[in-house]
Amino acid sequence: MKVFPGLFEPFKAYHSHGRPIVQYTGMVGIAAYPLFYLLRFTKVDPPYNDLWLRALAMLICVGLALRNYWPARLKPYYLAYSYGALLYCLPFFFIFTSLTNGGGVVAVANTLMAVFFMVLLSDWRNSIVMLVTGGGAAILLYITVVPNPSLPMDYVARLPILILVVIGGSLFKFAEKQAEAEKVKRTYAALAGSIAHEMRNPLSQIKHNLENMQQALPLPSASARPQSLEVGQVDALYRHLAQSEIAVKRGLQVIAMTLDEVSDKPMDTTAFSYLSAADATEKAVREYGYDNDRDRSRVGIEVVEDFSFRGDETAYLFVLFNLLKNALYYLALYPDARVTITVERHQVKVRDNGPGIKPETLARLFEPFRSVGKSGGTGLGLAYCKRVMHAFGGDIDCESVPGEFTQFTMHFPAITQEENEAHRLTVLAKAQAVFGGKRILVVDDDFALRMTTRHKLQPLGATIDEAPNGERALKMLGQQRYDLVVLDLNMPVLDGYAVAGRIRQGQVPANRDVCIVAYTSEPAHVAGVKTQKAGMDGFVSKPCPQLPLIQALQHALEHPAARSRAEAAVLAGRHVLLADDNPYNRKAVVAYLRQAGMKVVEADHGQAVLEQLQAQERWDAVLMDINMPGMDGLEAARAIRRSHLAWRTVPIIALTAHSDPNTLQAALAAGMNDFIVKPVDASTLYETLRRCIAEQGTTRRASLASPAPAEEPGTQAADLALLNMDRLESYRRLGMLEELLSDYLPELKRLADRLGSCVSRRDLPECLDTLHSLLGVSGEAGASALYQLVRGTYVPMREGNRWPDAPGWDEPIQALTDRTLQALHAYGVAQARADVL
Repeated sequence: MKVFPGLFEPFKAYHSHGRPIVQYTGMVGIAAYPLFYLLRFTKVDPPYNDLWLRALAMLICVGLALRNYWPARLKPYYLAYSYGALLYCLPFFFIFTSLTNGGGVVAVANTLMAVFFMVLLSDWRNSIVMLVTGGGAAILLYITVVPNPSLPMDYVARLPILILVVIGGSLFKFAEKQAEAEKVKRTYAALAGSIAHEMRNPLSQIKHNLENMQQALPLPSASARPQSLEVGQVDALYRHLAQSEIAVKRGLQVIAMTLDEVSDKPMDTTAFSYLSAADATEKAVREYGYDNDRDRSRVGIEVVEDFSFRGDETAYLFVLFNLLKNALYYLALYPDARVTITVERHQVKVRDNGPGIKPETLARLFEPFRSVGKSGGTGLGLAYCKRVMHAFGGDIDCESVPGEFTQFTMHFPAITQEENEAHRLTVLAKAQAVFGGKRILVVDDDFALRMTTRHKLQPLGATIDEAPNGERALKMLGQQRYDLVVLDLNMPVLDGYAVAGRIRQGQVPANRDVCIVAYTSEPAHVAGVKTQKAGMDGFVSKPCPQLPLIQALQHALEHPAARSRAEAAVLAGRHVLLADDNPYNRKAVVAYLRQAGMKVVEADHGQAVLEQLQAQERWDAVLMDINMPGMDGLEAARAIRRSHLAWRTVPIIALTAHSDPNTLQAALAAGMNDFIVKPVDASTLYETLRRCIAEQGTTRRASLASPAPAEEPGTQAADLALLNMDRLESYRRLGMLEELLSDYLPELKRLADRLGSCVSRRDLPECLDTLHSLLGVSGEAGASALYQLVRGTYVPMREGNRWPDAPGWDEPIQALTDRTLQALHAYGVAQARADVL
């Protein structure tokens, strides 16, 4: 009993990571066993009739082939089953039938085939064990059941060949495994070294900026008297802080790009927007983290003809960052070399007059892990550029002449004038829905800029006032409530920072939380740090075309920093359990949570999470790292959902450094509600916690609800909290809302009735199937509260394959379904009336 577990572990390791080779073998066996049985009828003297042995082998192969359909509680035993299946179907079956058929060439060939498959399907230790065990059992059965047994000498004479096959095959596999391990080791070493090389530059920049910040600080003193900083010192600190943030962002981009390229993560094309090639290119050149001013002076832009393309701005910026980084790297030894970026019709060209690239390397230039003439480097940058351009619907290529130039050309698909106009109207329509009836104050000491800004914002349908300086702006803010202030920063007497500071300090109480957007010509990375510190909600770089300006103002109005502060205030007093095995990761998140007034308990592994949950009853959320020693985050989440205590429905938010689809799918399948990608951003943390806690509160209230009486359409505005308005609005914009409601409302009602029926009949399989369907339909229909309630019931039932302990558990689902149907109907009627108007 102690020997088998030791043998079984290598077999498990051999079939780890979900390798489907045994499953495919089962599929082959299902066809092969009956097919080869039919061949016996082609002979004049049919040999031993092994029909019952083949039938059993084929039945066993069915079990191997149907691996994906095994019940969840039986799947852990699949490998043990496959071990016995292989032992029977290969050495035992073929040796026994070969003996009963009296040996011969066919018997020897069959046995050799079985041994070959056995060596292929197992490690060398278990190959030998299976051969000895299966062969011994076959010989024993042959001697027992066959009258006058005799071992065929021609068959026995081939025994050394069988032994040689096992030994040779095992040695070959062992050598192959060693070679593969060495290859993997070298690949990981190269990848780790490349990432380290790529991260060295951002880290060096951070170190350099920290040293400069130290120089800008006043001399230390042991006395308690205040110390002052000169204006130049303050500006230097902000500049070095902004440069450090850029270095951190570049380092995170390198990591994200590497992980996306290694995992072949597809880009999310649904978030693409229409971009100006000239504006996006100028932004990339402006925001790139140059090592020095000399490098910046060597990069120029030439806009021959601007055009629009559909894509993701961050991805495009990163493509240009890669091309700039490569060009500047190779220009280090060429003092007079320059980089010119040309924007012309549907193309962006990045050309340098540096060393050039040899023709034989151009063909493989965009392959992953290929770096030309560089020490270090991931070799993933150009592969990432290729993938991004393909996602944009275009391509990227390179031409070069050694000693003369290198030019990368990005090709973009043409966008018609009609598409551009449709996009412009769509942006304006969305903005008009947000700004209609609102009041905007434009503050700028330059009359021409105020007039231009007013002209750009005129189509929004908002009331636009102007102020020529900061003092006049404060007076107007004291007399009138505004929704948005567009604020110039560099003004005489009272600059924009001072105006924002007085607004946030309460000098104009009615506008203390007004949305403030800086409209500035300061460098973007410096302005971002300064405006955030001053309490502003965003900034726009001058000059800015109409559509980007409107979109930036709309984003700031819809996502103001004041809302983040309000969300943080809503979280005050909440009890949160934070689990992460890295104390430094916990330290940063704990600081954010306590800043919002939340009560935080820490844990460093999954078992500690369960112990802390059991220590008290009230928990509002669990923030949990996925990768922890011992019981990881996924196991802990499953254990929480399987429990029958009050906190089993607590919202669980995954903290993960991996955003690949497999990781996120595994988190959701384990019962987690949402996820936050590390490093954790404060606003994202607050918004995610607020949303999950609010959804949980809605679900809890719904669980106590009873069916509401029918009301007139339009009187159920409160019930709209049950719905995912973003999803419904997206259906409405696509013109699918009416079709959605006509299909999903009857289906939700049918599933709710079916659930009640199968619960009354105690039909668990049908009940699980109904809940699964109800989960999918409610999610697609935007019924977020119903989705969360059904999910909290379905997941523990599916994993435990048993009924919930609480009686009447289906009644809250029935009640919430009725309320959801009424809310969806009311929403549909309201939208239909709006469309008519």
